[in-house]
Amino acid sequence: MKNILLSAFLLCFGITLMAQETGADKVLFKLPNVTVTDMKGTRVTTDKLFNDGKPFIISFWATWCKPCIKELTTISDVYEDWQEETGVKLYAVSIDDSRSSAQVKTLVNGKGWNYEILLDLNSEFKRAMNVNAVPHTFVVNGKGEVVWQHTSFSEGAELDLINIVRKVKAGEPLSH
Repeated sequence: MKNILLSAFLLCFGITLMAQETGADKVLFKLPNVTVTDMKGTRVTTDKLFNDGKPFIISFWATWCKPCIKELTTISDVYEDWQEETGVKLYAVSIDDSRSSAQVKTLVNGKGWNYEILLDLNSEFKRAMNVNAVPHTFVVNGKGEVVWQHTSFSEGAELDLINIVRKVKAGEPLSH
């Protein structure tokens, strides 16, 4: 029995190592087809999000989430440089419900964020992307395929994020 368990463990461990080494071509999943709105109320279909063949970031956040605001503010400070270097685009998806969504525009304008802001008022996109806690950040390749994800935020995490974007743009392996 011990040999069977040991063999199963080693097989799973080996598969995990192979999955970690597959890199930027390792697709976690395709973007789901869900409808959200932008700040003007225009309907946006999530599987049609794009960045002219370049990688993009989807960051789920909420007005009540201090780490989310810290992450998006930190990225905002370097976002122009990121865009110049990699052409990356960031979609900031608010999960605020209809009661708190009125605060989104005020917060975004007050912070001067130049992101594409999307509102997921019914949490459909959040559920489809399996987001359980915010901040939850995804990197999507130029084909609309999610290749990396991360939850939470700490100082310096934005450096990891831009390094992931650089690797995806260059087609280099990622370590998950």
